[in-house]
Amino acid sequence: MTTLSAQEVWQAYSRIHSTIISTPCLYSPSLSQVSGVPVYLKLEQFQPSGSFKLRGAANHISSLSEKEQKKGVTTFSTGNHGLAVAYAAQALEIEAVVCVSAHVPEAKIEALKKSGATLHIEGESQDEAAVHSLKLQEKDGLTLIPPFDHPAIIAGQGTIGLEILSDLPSVKHVVAGLSGGGLLGGISLFMKANAPEVDMVGLSVEKGAAMDESLRVGKVVEVPEHPTYADSLLGGIGMNNLYTFPLIQNFVDQRFRVPEETIAHGMVHLFEHHKLVVEGAAAIGVGALLDGFLSLRGPTVIVVTGAGIDPYLHQSVVSAYYQDDSAKK
Repeated sequence: MTTLSAQEVWQAYSRIHSTIISTPCLYSPSLSQVSGVPVYLKLEQFQPSGSFKLRGAANHISSLSEKEQKKGVTTFSTGNHGLAVAYAAQALEIEAVVCVSAHVPEAKIEALKKSGATLHIEGESQDEAAVHSLKLQEKDGLTLIPPFDHPAIIAGQGTIGLEILSDLPSVKHVVAGLSGGGLLGGISLFMKANAPEVDMVGLSVEKGAAMDESLRVGKVVEVPEHPTYADSLLGGIGMNNLYTFPLIQNFVDQRFRVPEETIAHGMVHLFEHHKLVVEGAAAIGVGALLDGFLSLRGPTVIVVTGAGIDPYLHQSVVSAYYQDDSAKK
């Protein structure tokens, strides 16, 4: 495994603490009642860019040399990482070019158009958008800010673990969505170095789970993408993955693939009980708890990752869930 240390998470925190928000761990009475243990929600949708992705993007961009910053940056994204790069770059007055596929939801496309970054829509998947971003890197000398498989990105996301352990030293489980592995890899890196007894739980979509499938077969593989409420959990992990695949392989204790109705259940519960409108990827942990995927033995933190969803789509998900629920009764 390519070496990363928890010390890099501390260094990242010192670099970005003035850019990010130290988000709250909100106690959830409803989820605690369901699970029988205290459950807290780590509310990353309150970051200025709308998701946890700002941590990694800010850490990477702020660590670039002055020469690199002057040339600008580029990235590829399913939406949230692109918004984070745009926000961090704008704060430092750096040019940013964000590449996304044609399948990124319209709400995120519109947000990117307003972000100050130059937007390129290329291909039918994140992998195809990545190829375009790499071409820009070579052609224009831009620095690539990858969405997950880079030490600075992983260390930035790991600051979530630092905050969790500071706010809740008794934590026994941390639950988060699993896609490229930057989020769970960073948190796990910090947790296993400082509180190895904490169980790390990663949740993926049923179809298009590149990281989970790669872990299942023991090597990096490509998988086709499918429509899902949790679009932020789509995308490949890179055939030359150096960091996140071994981090997840070594430090994540449990993994589950979660059906669409469970993701919708999480979205509905967060809206109904906490008045939170979040995207599917942010609600996957709540849904998994409600639908019995998780067996918890003590205080648990569920990372609520972002709010990047069109309000009309959210309304339709909630309405459809209630209709299906009524039909079953």
